[in-house]
Amino acid sequence: MVKLPIQYSSKPVTAFGGMRLMKDFVDKTEILSKLGELDLPTGGSNRSYAAVKLIEAFMLNIWVGASRFSHCNWLRNDEVLMDIFGFKRMPSQSTYSRFFGKFSQGRNTRVFPQLQKEFFKFIDTGALTIDFDSTVITRSGNQQGSTRGYNPNRRGRNSHHPLVAFISQTRMVANAWLRPGNTAASSNCESFMDETFEILSDHSIGLVGADSGFYSDKILSYLEEKSVNYLIAARAYPNLKSRIYALKEWVRICEGIEVAEFVHKPLKGTARRHLVVRKLIARRPESGGKLLFDDLPEYRYSIYVTNMNLPVDQLWNIYNGRADCENRIKELKNDFGLDCFRLQDFWATEASFRFIMLAYNLMALFRHVALNDHRRATLKTVRSYCFALGSWIGTRTGKRVLKISLPKKKRPWMDAIFRTIDQAQATFSFSNA
Repeated sequence: MVKLPIQYSSKPVTAFGGMRLMKDFVDKTEILSKLGELDLPTGGSNRSYAAVKLIEAFMLNIWVGASRFSHCNWLRNDEVLMDIFGFKRMPSQSTYSRFFGKFSQGRNTRVFPQLQKEFFKFIDTGALTIDFDSTVITRSGNQQGSTRGYNPNRRGRNSHHPLVAFISQTRMVANAWLRPGNTAASSNCESFMDETFEILSDHSIGLVGADSGFYSDKILSYLEEKSVNYLIAARAYPNLKSRIYALKEWVRICEGIEVAEFVHKPLKGTARRHLVVRKLIARRPESGGKLLFDDLPEYRYSIYVTNMNLPVDQLWNIYNGRADCENRIKELKNDFGLDCFRLQDFWATEASFRFIMLAYNLMALFRHVALNDHRRATLKTVRSYCFALGSWIGTRTGKRVLKISLPKKKRPWMDAIFRTIDQAQATFSFSNA
């Protein structure tokens, strides 16, 4: 066995030359100039970073694979990547801690709704479907707001319990709040929805979906007052279970799945249309739902409430689309470090949490515009195929150029992506088809 000899070189090389694609795309959106108009913290010394450049550096670290603040030191020696993005130097872990530590509840309220509103001015689509969801982020330390609460995967551990609003058509985050771990799923939902609707006030809202944590007369009445269509999972309260057990008329819509509907009025509340889907476990062993009745162990049930008049099979198909929310949350945690970027101060953690959402939205928009694929390619996939390309700075005809190592047969494909970004318009269209 012959071993290759080893030599060292001081030539600056980056493993992420393909990030030039992302740099060109971010410049095309002009979101950084909009960001500079907001109430961002400023440094107190001549050597301090401009707030916009610091946020850009934070997102760059996420896009290349950082999942915690300590990883943000990785790029401090990557001279080529700094050259691509126009950095003289990269911020350190402590720089980010100090910067995010200057965010307060008031500043978060001033900055992020306006930032999201400006972002969605770039988006052209029809009536939006907004999916509200909550998730649990387990914490290993004693950060502010990190308390014991509902945590199905790691019971008894401290956690945060954020709210997130997704846009179904674009697979982007419309709004996100970080909340203490002992907060109920429906807590502050009306305020969160108000802020989300204001962010999307330039668009029409076609439908609101949500999981059973949002099933309350207060929230449903709020949506009805707003004249918003909704389709929300219902909790299997005892009175609802009794109604379902008594149902006799079931409609078979496909093998192993039947649906029924009824009007239900709780003791303190409004009569509303409910539908229930039951799945035969023998035919649908991987189906979701709950076992509601001991004497009917062969079925799993899912219950929904709605103010729409569509047929029950259409409503069930619409709600099934919400399953993608769980995939988005998984990607945010696995690829964007949503559950690992944390600081001691609650509002500092929320600021980093919400900037992660901006990094996610920009990547989702990049996938749609540059790659024409916003449904399958995760950040890890895009990083492997587009960004992780060995590159260095060279010269050609006396000018500095970025030289990307790429097989000849892949170069036309890469050139096509650069052309697509260069020709993209300032407003990006999504089809509802």
